[in-house]
Amino acid sequence: MGGHLNINHLMFLGQGALWTIGLSLIALIGGGIVGFVIALARISPLKSVRIASAVYVQLIQGTPLLVILFLGYFGLAAIGLKVSPLVAAGASLTLYVAAYLGEIWRGCIQSVPKPQWEAAEGLALSRTQRMVKVILPQAIRIATPPTVGFMVQIIKNTSLASVVGFVELMRSGQIVNNSLFEPFAIYAIIAVTYFAMCYPLSLFSQRLERRMGRGRSNLAPA
Repeated sequence: MGGHLNINHLMFLGQGALWTIGLSLIALIGGGIVGFVIALARISPLKSVRIASAVYVQLIQGTPLLVILFLGYFGLAAIGLKVSPLVAAGASLTLYVAAYLGEIWRGCIQSVPKPQWEAAEGLALSRTQRMVKVILPQAIRIATPPTVGFMVQIIKNTSLASVVGFVELMRSGQIVNNSLFEPFAIYAIIAVTYFAMCYPLSLFSQRLERRMGRGRSNLAPA
């Protein structure tokens, strides 16, 4: 035990950072797929589908991510279903991200101007054709800035995966600190690493929002 911070410790922290990025991508892709289904379900013409999707969103958003992680790892193990920390963390974050992206994307779909919906109906397009050819292309453009911004939250929330034993950036820092007992230096490095991953995404999101604002201004009637 003891010693001083060296290149091996930094490489271990770097591996943890890579796992943080990997877990974030799993959550973004998995949550994006499920979230897209949730978004469509939230505007479904079937009342039962709308209610079911709304219950899912309210349930997940009203439950702390830490509790979802515990249920996904320790809860399943208690009933005889043992899963790896990666599977538990990936599945839990996927469910969590899906609820938020689903609501973000639902709002973006519904923010497409009403005349666009009416024009698509006037062309005698089916509901699927209206969504694919008219509504979704515009909604994707609106949804891009908030989706990029939410990626920052995904990256930061991966730090909670350490509670189920998944060795991402935060957990790797805990392991190194338990060996060196240099919490200030180690957690300062972790903080800088998180900042380096999140700040460019924040700037990119703000840039997209400004570009969207200019685009809407150009489209506005004189």
